Amino acid sequence: MAAPGPGEYFSVGSHVSCLTCLGQRLQGEVVAFDYQSKMLTLKCDPSSRKPNLHDVILINLAYVSEVDIINDRTETPPLASLNVSKLANRARSEKEDKLSQAYAISAGVSVEGQHLFQTIHKTIKDCKWQEKNIMVMDDVVISPPYQADNCKGKEGSALSHVRKINPSLHYLDIQLIKMGNGFLFLQCWPWLCLLLQTQDRGY
Repeated sequence: MAAPGPGEYFSVGSHVSCLTCLGQRLQGEVVAFDYQSKMLTLKCDPSSRKPNLHDVILINLAYVSEVDIINDRTETPPLASLNVSKLANRARSEKEDKLSQAYAISAGVSVEGQHLFQTIHKTIKDCKWQEKNIMVMDDVVISPPYQADNCKGKEGSALSHVRKINPSLHYLDIQLIKMGNGFLFLQCWPWLCLLLQTQDRGY
């Protein structure tokens, strides 16, 4: 069948199969459907093949040539319980990360400095900006131009860990960032129009 017409909807819990304009077949369980924007959300088998995980795919039906309903569900399934506390912690953490990034940009921190901060923050959460310097666990200070020789602080595991992070190892990533989002946007636009794929970790 084609995309739903006026008054037609996909029932949550139904299983559908979609053929995109690029010839890709997507199949899964309907999680949500927004009629106005024609956006369909499917829960599919995990591409990572990890147990207890699912891929969640957002499909723009404007880029779908065929939709088949494999199993139509008339009764709405019960809503899954949400860990509100965990979601609140994630939201707070994401907000802090974005504010930190915004500060670095407004302070004129170089791309290398921003990238190094994000790399360290992945393993050491106690990481913050002090003007253009990176403070790690209040023990290590990394000043511009953010090389190993610019790491100062108390001898210990934190200082040793930071010194091992050589910005040259991330040269390719930094060059891609310097190229700007325009190039990447043009390369990814056809796919972004089609779908956005993330992993559903159960909340």
